[in-house]
Amino acid sequence: MDNSKRTVIVTGFGPFGEHTVNASWVAVQELKKLGLGQDVDLHVHEVPVEYQTVQSLVPSLWERYHPQLVVHVGVSGMATTITLEKCGHNHGYTGLDNCSFCPDTKCCVDGGPECIDSVIDMDSVCKRVSTSGLGVAVSVSKDAGRYLCDYTYYTSLYLSQGRSAFIHVPPLGKPYSGEDLGRALQAIVQEMLELLGQAEDTIPCEHEH
Repeated sequence: MDNSKRTVIVTGFGPFGEHTVNASWVAVQELKKLGLGQDVDLHVHEVPVEYQTVQSLVPSLWERYHPQLVVHVGVSGMATTITLEKCGHNHGYTGLDNCSFCPDTKCCVDGGPECIDSVIDMDSVCKRVSTSGLGVAVSVSKDAGRYLCDYTYYTSLYLSQGRSAFIHVPPLGKPYSGEDLGRALQAIVQEMLELLGQAEDTIPCEHEH
């Protein structure tokens, strides 16, 4: 295994409701074409809008790849900006998924904390990307919506001690194309990796090199 490469997983969601083409998966496929640079091993996965699939898929991604970072991308019909979500929530899941299912407990992890914050400073990422001249509007949010997006994010944050991120994108053409969204994801994920790298550099390393 090439230890010099960092592994990053980025997921998008499949179709649901009125989103017969899910902008999040289109954006992630555009990101895959662009890549994250020579030193990053990028894996992308499409996630069905199903609670039970998320329960098994998200842990399997962490176990299989041991990534430095997992970024989940979802579409929001209300979004007009690319939105960086700060935290995931454990309770309040009452919306039915594509299988007409929702968890009996209405929560992600029994006994888990109500809210888990990402270790990534989303305000800082937002500021950096907004001033980079990329031509897309980026904002920050504390509410990922209590549906599959929030559910997936919380599950990933819980498994990774916060080393996950969630990005909401607007529907295609409102106002950005898939290519615009892909470029934005590339810039955002690269900033996240840089911040994570800086954080690791400041932590004393007990291993001999």
